[in-house]
Amino acid sequence: MTHDWLAGRSHGLHGTLQVPGDKSLSHRAIMLAALAEGESRIEGFLEGEDTRATARIFGQLGVRIETPNPQTRIVHGVGLHGLRASAEPLDCGNAGTGMRLLAGLLGAQAFDSVLVGDASLSQRPMARVIRLLDRMGARIDARDGEFAPLRIHGGQRLHGQAIDTAVASAQVKSALIFAALYAEGETVITEPRPTRDYTEAMLQAAGWPIEYGPGRVRVQGGGRLSAQTFRIPADPSSAAFPLVAALLVPGSDITVTGVGINPRRTGLFDALRLMGADLQFLNPRRQNGEAVADIRARSSRLRGIELPEALVPDMIDECPIFFIAAALAEGRTRATGLAELRVKESDRLGGMARGLRAMGATVVASDDAIEIAGGALQAADIDSLGDHRLAMSFAVAAQCAAGVTRIRDCANVATSFPGFIALAHASGMRLDPAVNPAGA
Repeated sequence: MTHDWLAGRSHGLHGTLQVPGDKSLSHRAIMLAALAEGESRIEGFLEGEDTRATARIFGQLGVRIETPNPQTRIVHGVGLHGLRASAEPLDCGNAGTGMRLLAGLLGAQAFDSVLVGDASLSQRPMARVIRLLDRMGARIDARDGEFAPLRIHGGQRLHGQAIDTAVASAQVKSALIFAALYAEGETVITEPRPTRDYTEAMLQAAGWPIEYGPGRVRVQGGGRLSAQTFRIPADPSSAAFPLVAALLVPGSDITVTGVGINPRRTGLFDALRLMGADLQFLNPRRQNGEAVADIRARSSRLRGIELPEALVPDMIDECPIFFIAAALAEGRTRATGLAELRVKESDRLGGMARGLRAMGATVVASDDAIEIAGGALQAADIDSLGDHRLAMSFAVAAQCAAGVTRIRDCANVATSFPGFIALAHASGMRLDPAVNPAGA
């Protein structure tokens, strides 16, 4: 069975859409609910392969998790010290967030654990997390010192530290925070640039002694977590695809409801506004302490920009769809500080550059920068590299290209956006699964 897509030019996107729940928050909600004392409820849980993998892992660790209906989980927390050893390896699938955060959490347990992942995750670097956790007293062995499987030795005493992460990564920071829950004394984490603060906000809501501000976190070990109800907003990374499609396809006007607009997640929207995008945040509100809004996008004449590097950490997951907007804007767009894209689910910088060139764009890419000359795109045969964000980004590009574009290896879209094709149809995008592989 093929997992290729066929996509063509759209005649306009319209309507009000709801996209899946935030992936980052869904991972963290399962973890914190498992470590809390009592019964927690999670509403808006992302029914994606990545987040389900995290839930399965906590089931292996002795946490009872019920699914009364889709997008809802009831988690019977076991407290900070109630997890039990698993006889089998813990399979994170394609979830880098799951693996990195679990490394911090499991490094503090009394038992040994083994974290494994799929072929893509097994090639993603874990050394920077391992090195920093090692400073706190954890012992983690990795293939070639850097890659999964991760063999985590239990029974270690962790100690609070002052740690400069040297890299702006919410996953690295959150792994350290989970370890700090168990560490003796105080852990202070400093980042070179602020990253998303979901873990900090959720811990504070659960009653943990934590202080945080942009780029800095202070965590005291030895607290307790209270059970709570988590209401997960729609994922801004998922909302980005139909919103950018609406900006690019003439005559479009769509609204995506209930989207999380945490300031550490809105870099893409800030960048698009700099390009001249007609984007509105409607009905702003708070939900479990998180900022939420409905986002309306109308077709716009975009201009190329020099992307402020300060925005990059707040849009790192949305860079692929930003590159599509740049390729269809007037003039040149340049972005720097993109080295992190080389070590995502794929080499996203290289994969996007090759795909855009295949569609006729002029693209120059280096180790950590890209320059894109905007203009018309043409249909092409695109390799998504098994990366969900590349697949969906090129599906959006194809809405503005003459002819039919084949996008290969799209199965991993299920990790973050199950039902993407159905939503695309509902909004007016032209996108279908390929019936047979090319040449079959």
